[in-house]
Amino acid sequence: MPQSAEKVLDHAPLFREAEYRQMLAAKKLNFECPHPDQIVTDQGEFTKSWEYRDKNLAREALVVNPAKACQPLGAVFAAAGFERTMSFVHGSQGCVAYYRSHLSRHFKEPSSAVSSSMTEDAAVFGGLKNMIDGLANTYKLYDPKMIAVSTTCMAEVIGDDLHSFIENARQEGSVPQDFEVPYAHTPAFVGSHVDGYDAMVKGILENFWKGKQRTVVANTVNIIPGFDGFCVGNNRELKRLLDLMGVTFTFIQDASDQFDTPSDGEFRMYDGGTKIEDVQAALNAQATLSLQHYNTRKTLEYCQEVGQETASFHYPLGVEATDELLMRVSEISGKEIPEAITRERGRLVDAMADSQSWLHGKKYAIYGDPDFVHAMARFVMETGGEPTHCLATNGTNAWEAEMKKLLATSSFGKDAQVWAGKDLWAMRSLLFTEPVDLLIGNSYGKYLERDTGTPLIRLMFPIFDRHHHHRFPLIGYQGGLRVLTTILDKIFDKLDRDTIDTGVTDYSFDLTR
Repeated sequence: MPQSAEKVLDHAPLFREAEYRQMLAAKKLNFECPHPDQIVTDQGEFTKSWEYRDKNLAREALVVNPAKACQPLGAVFAAAGFERTMSFVHGSQGCVAYYRSHLSRHFKEPSSAVSSSMTEDAAVFGGLKNMIDGLANTYKLYDPKMIAVSTTCMAEVIGDDLHSFIENARQEGSVPQDFEVPYAHTPAFVGSHVDGYDAMVKGILENFWKGKQRTVVANTVNIIPGFDGFCVGNNRELKRLLDLMGVTFTFIQDASDQFDTPSDGEFRMYDGGTKIEDVQAALNAQATLSLQHYNTRKTLEYCQEVGQETASFHYPLGVEATDELLMRVSEISGKEIPEAITRERGRLVDAMADSQSWLHGKKYAIYGDPDFVHAMARFVMETGGEPTHCLATNGTNAWEAEMKKLLATSSFGKDAQVWAGKDLWAMRSLLFTEPVDLLIGNSYGKYLERDTGTPLIRLMFPIFDRHHHHRFPLIGYQGGLRVLTTILDKIFDKLDRDTIDTGVTDYSFDLTR
């Protein structure tokens, strides 16, 4: 075989070796019972047609490659944004391994979470004993300041009551009586990761705020970033802007340090996160702002119930979206937007004008979380692009209506189509029947890129097959500049590939563009 200790080949070149190609071909012929090549080809061509598109978009009983994850993943991510907090998932070990690996593969950092290790007996008799033993082990082994409990499908199907289970565990001495154990019910068979994030943040705020007297501190603001795979760059960028303004603020759920620990010889199971005392004091803020509306609907309702002003945004990416956020912060805090930030805005506008000839009229397909798709479509239209297909598997009817309202504000959105609840197999039909210039989403779009030839720009969680994108901001004026550059690089890279043959496609030798 071509693999040896002296010459170790990665799997990609290894499987292109002659011996492996012969072995795989024999396996296909002898064990896969393949259809004749012509039938496969004909069927493949049919799936690119308008007739198949109509059947595909009419699907109701089957989901193929949804652009979302399940609720507990959002809860685990939310818990990672609080000081020395261990996420405890009441369910099976396999589920928690998925959440940990998903976050680790995106951030290239360890992602700690524990499980109550429910198995068949717990599914029959309930998981109380697992909760009692699990909380005790977590408290003793990992020395957290807080344990945030969420659930998986198994615990929800059998109806385990987290509140009573946690109180029983306290009575059994698993954790001290005054130890913080907030919780959220996060059934994985409904909703998505944005709902799990919402439930967990609300659960943590309720844990600290319920029954407490509120004393308003004027001109102070809480910021909830939402589920964001770019939290490392985005949270730090927004803090920089708020510091420039001189705003008194608290970031609620700040995972920027947790998923960006330094390599200096010290392992940090916990790093950064919103301090417990800051969460407690956040009750007294004048207002709470959410950077992602669909990530925080229940949380903001609770903030309103305790008497806070609230406002939500759709991922402040680009010129207008950043303007709206900063002006609202200025209104609440009483702080002026300084000249330094105004100049950053002007630089982004200048960059967009410099490149408008390459951006104008480009067609885009955008998919991902509802707030991201809204923000990206808005930014695309600011550049003169056309967001032809806007898809969110976890989008609601309300989101669809809001998207259509946004698209109607610009001539660049007049031909756009909004697809709530559809998946990436539906997106494939859209790309074949109504092709676009660029596809914007996450790593799962690489299969659409290979199949349809539509260049993919990775700007959405999860990004597994590229490194360190999450360390740079997408939000704010600086983030908008990075997104602009990323789009332009993809456009120019494609142009280089399309004009690579000297004297055949390359006549102008366009070194300067």
